[in-house]
Amino acid sequence: MLFGSVALSVAAAGSASAEPAVLTQPVGLLADAALHRVFVADQDNGRILATDYNGTLVDLNVGFGRPGDLALSDDGLTLYASLPTSHEIVALDAATLEVKTRYGLGAGTDPREVAFAGGRLWFSYRITGDDGLFHGNLGSIDPAATDTAAAVALGQLPDTVAPYYNAAILDADPSVPGLLSVADSGDSPGALNVLDVSGTTPKVVAKSEGGQYFGDVDLVPGGSQVLLNGSRKLSYADGTFAEAGSLTETGWSGDVSPSGLIAQAYDRHVSVYKAGAGAPVRRFDVGTSGIGEVAWAPDSSRLFALAGTGGTYTLKAFAGPTLSVPTLRVDAPASATRAKRLTVKGRITASVPLPAGAKLAVTRIDLDSPGGRALPAVTVQADGTYSFTDTPPAGGTVTYKVGYAGDAEHTPAGAFDKVEVSRATTALTVNNDGKLYDYGADVKFTAHLGTTYKNRKVEIYADPFGSDKPKKLVKSGTVNSSGNLSVTLDMTRDTAVTAVFAGDSRYKPRTAKVTAYARVRVSTAVSGHYKTARIGSTSYYWFHKNTDPLLTTSMTYYPGRRQRFDLQVYYQGRWYSADSQYFAVGANGKSAVRLEAPGESGIRARMRSVYVNGSSGDSVNSTTYGAWKYLYFSN
Repeated sequence: MLFGSVALSVAAAGSASAEPAVLTQPVGLLADAALHRVFVADQDNGRILATDYNGTLVDLNVGFGRPGDLALSDDGLTLYASLPTSHEIVALDAATLEVKTRYGLGAGTDPREVAFAGGRLWFSYRITGDDGLFHGNLGSIDPAATDTAAAVALGQLPDTVAPYYNAAILDADPSVPGLLSVADSGDSPGALNVLDVSGTTPKVVAKSEGGQYFGDVDLVPGGSQVLLNGSRKLSYADGTFAEAGSLTETGWSGDVSPSGLIAQAYDRHVSVYKAGAGAPVRRFDVGTSGIGEVAWAPDSSRLFALAGTGGTYTLKAFAGPTLSVPTLRVDAPASATRAKRLTVKGRITASVPLPAGAKLAVTRIDLDSPGGRALPAVTVQADGTYSFTDTPPAGGTVTYKVGYAGDAEHTPAGAFDKVEVSRATTALTVNNDGKLYDYGADVKFTAHLGTTYKNRKVEIYADPFGSDKPKKLVKSGTVNSSGNLSVTLDMTRDTAVTAVFAGDSRYKPRTAKVTAYARVRVSTAVSGHYKTARIGSTSYYWFHKNTDPLLTTSMTYYPGRRQRFDLQVYYQGRWYSADSQYFAVGANGKSAVRLEAPGESGIRARMRSVYVNGSSGDSVNSTTYGAWKYLYFSN
């Protein structure tokens, strides 16, 4: 099967990626039992590559034009490649990929598919006839011949079969020696033939005059059958082709192992069928954008597939391809009470039934046994169901893992389910909630933890208001005999204080949060006065009636902060508000405001600076009032 312009990287499925090989239009995927190698050709770049059975690139050779197909000799030591562009077949040393022999076919003879059967290499080819039309035929090469020209025989398609219009699709299988399937790839529906090529000339074993639709044909060992497109079987026991059943899933290509195993490729998965079975024993999801060719290791120990993902193809190797993959389900209750018995149920199913009396391993994972604790194994019932009881000693999330170890016909399988097991609630408190402190006060916060099982550790976090100071762990430790853990904080901002108890196997996690508040530091200096003196019991700054007072506020700085300037005037025994206005606080924490002199004597005034939470440009401190400053204007 030829593919459009794609890229292929060779890597082992499930293993670390080795050196990648990028190909376009890969063809001729096959595996060699003698050397434990996998071969694939790269049409666009004229390369032939070899990997080991893990998919690791081990060798490559270049300069082959556009290879059409690959085939191996029966002993696995010689690799053959058809080269349509140079009209030849080349024989390579399978161990080194070095060319051993070149067989020229003559101008105009374009070889396509190759297969080794009956001690000879067979190749389909296309040639332009005297009528100017394409015609397909069959040729062979005798590797024992010493003269390369004499080794090549063309026109080997028997005259008794229907004419071929293009190069044929070929298949041979060492388990059915001397048989070769030949399907016309140029006519749809086309002719299909099985030939006996063990003698001097090919003889027809079975033939059709057309009417078959195919893109891939494989000989099926032991049953005189062929497989079309990886899904439809035809019997040819009586010399003609008759329907012999189809596999349960649709396919577009496939490969049949010498033991009769079928690998069926379709869309983005490969299904594996045992000999004679109609339903797959295993299915592999391969890539995300389709599958290229598939090929069996001759001993059926591995299956190889070209997996497409996003325009690239990767060679994947699947070990144990005939093992049935069990589906295991675990159903535990969603919640349970600690120290009370619960029941876990489930089912295990597989395409191949499990042996009678199969055992499942059970493990409980909880807070007291994070590494897992083995519970008694459970026996699978005849219908695949199982159940067991357990009394969880620890609360929290309890996981029950159930596993099947696998056997000669099954892969291992495992599944789990989780139960939320109840835990008691302990007390956790923090003091000083809602209290207001002066700027810079050292405040002791104490977390108190109630009764627990094993864990007596508490963490205390401080989260000062403002985006520039993140939440931070300020104390972590074991509470004292009274259940207390304390930390002293310097209160420069409103601060959320959180205590955290992580919980243990019998008590749930707890969190306690309080918020304590801090004022700003604020003071105001007065200048421009000529003296200070009391009026009554109050000290005043005295100014001449035409002198402008300068009042400089010092306030804790925060970006964008403003102080509110309040001004009041004394009249007839009472203070009256004259104005309130916000002024920016500089990066140095200063804000200077000059008052205009009243121009007359006997005036009494007072002012103060205020930080207002939210209105002063930020909300990281609590509202703070500065002290009043009293002013008197004289002559």
